[in-house]
Amino acid sequence: MAPGRLLFPLDEVYRSAGIPMPVAKQVAPEDIPHPYRGLLSHRSDMTQVLERHYGGRIIVRALSTSQRGRWYTRRVLLVQEYSGRPVEMGAIRIQLDVFSARVQAQILKGHLPLGRIMRDASLDYHSHARAFFEITPNSDMMGVFWMREPRALYGRQTEVTLGGTKFGDIVEVLPLV
Repeated sequence: MAPGRLLFPLDEVYRSAGIPMPVAKQVAPEDIPHPYRGLLSHRSDMTQVLERHYGGRIIVRALSTSQRGRWYTRRVLLVQEYSGRPVEMGAIRIQLDVFSARVQAQILKGHLPLGRIMRDASLDYHSHARAFFEITPNSDMMGVFWMREPRALYGRQTEVTLGGTKFGDIVEVLPLV
């Protein structure tokens, strides 16, 4: 992992919006406290893990989106469908042209998590965690997570593949659990 890119693609989204970067440091999975470790260090689909943990469907609230050529980037807040409670903030950068027009339209609509879209389309989708981190939230992150004061949060950076070919990168940050 290149130094300074631990939060890619969130770092690019924040830079382009002029939002100050949070402070993050890489940590080993075994150094992540419970229950964060179980929510981050696994081989399952993140959407499924969060839905099991919170006991219901998760939906997307797009915070920002951009598209440049074949690359689509968005920063989102994943929330419980029934309560609106935030369960993850993330940023993704993916190649849209690897998907059918129908899947692209669902992604661009911005309502369903990527994992659910991929599962519903029966695609051979996998995410692989490349790094885990502890992060001191900036004011933007504190706002989306309804935090009164900065406290350590945890997250991961993953690469996503389709049929064994990488098509994007995701950063996922969990709120206080």
